[in-house]
Amino acid sequence: MAATPLNPQKFRDPARTLDGQARASVALRALETLWFNTGTLCNITCAHCYIESSPSNDRLEYLRARDVTAYLDEIQQTKLPVSEIGFTGGEPFMNPGILVMLEECLTRGFRVLVLTNAMQPMRRPKIAPGLLQLQQRFGDKLTLRVSLDHYTKALHETERGADTWQAAIAGLQYLSANGFSLHVAGRLCWDEDEAAARTGYARLFAEQDIRIDAHNPAQLVMFPEMDMRVDVPEITTACWGILNKSPEDVMCASSRMVVKRKGAARPAIAACTLLPYDARFEMGETLADASGPVTLNHPPCAKFCVLGGASCSVKA
Repeated sequence: MAATPLNPQKFRDPARTLDGQARASVALRALETLWFNTGTLCNITCAHCYIESSPSNDRLEYLRARDVTAYLDEIQQTKLPVSEIGFTGGEPFMNPGILVMLEECLTRGFRVLVLTNAMQPMRRPKIAPGLLQLQQRFGDKLTLRVSLDHYTKALHETERGADTWQAAIAGLQYLSANGFSLHVAGRLCWDEDEAAARTGYARLFAEQDIRIDAHNPAQLVMFPEMDMRVDVPEITTACWGILNKSPEDVMCASSRMVVKRKGAARPAIAACTLLPYDARFEMGETLADASGPVTLNHPPCAKFCVLGGASCSVKA
């Protein structure tokens, strides 16, 4: 059965849903995770990339090391409770300054999470030795989360493109063999229940000698699919009680993301890792500017965060 298309009148009014109910919002409980989008350039083009990363998309420019340092300084000067720094893209290992950024964050005592496809950019001679040195110095303070959309080559390459499977598996084997703190991100989008998917990943990891516990939800994160064209309910203030969920558990209650738009003089703060382009979710240039509430006025707010219960940060 074909999915119902999204009503284009939804997610327009920041205060009210289409049927006139009060739209839900999320207050910043505490800034615990700060994300840096290192740039939207990527070595591959995926079929459903939420940020449309590709070898030609530079709508978000490469962040520079001094951009990252400025925000780390603000965290320390204002005593914000940030404990985790995340790096996403694009492919973070394409950014020329990525190793300097990682070292700066780790040296300051933050846990660091890098989202990567573990393919050729991570294995380049300019990157691999330095990355290995960081692992040897900082151990489990550095975690790499590798995108592996399915435990079969055919379905993974349906999303990632031809000739992407073996490179990803080789990257995972390299990271596992060298003792990295290693997670995988998979997708629940092929009419397969989560238990069956985890069993399939477990079999793959055992066969390929990859040290990941597929039944541990922190080590294998299963994300819901985000198709912006498919209908999804708007989240009202009444939904918290109906769904037995708390706004404090939603990602924007504890995180923000730094982006650098092409041609912009300075980086800016976005409310969410999933919404880097929507001006409604830009919150200023400093972390202090970005401390206000976030209105759940976009499909991923409903499908990914509230109904899907997902988060990009590391969960124990």
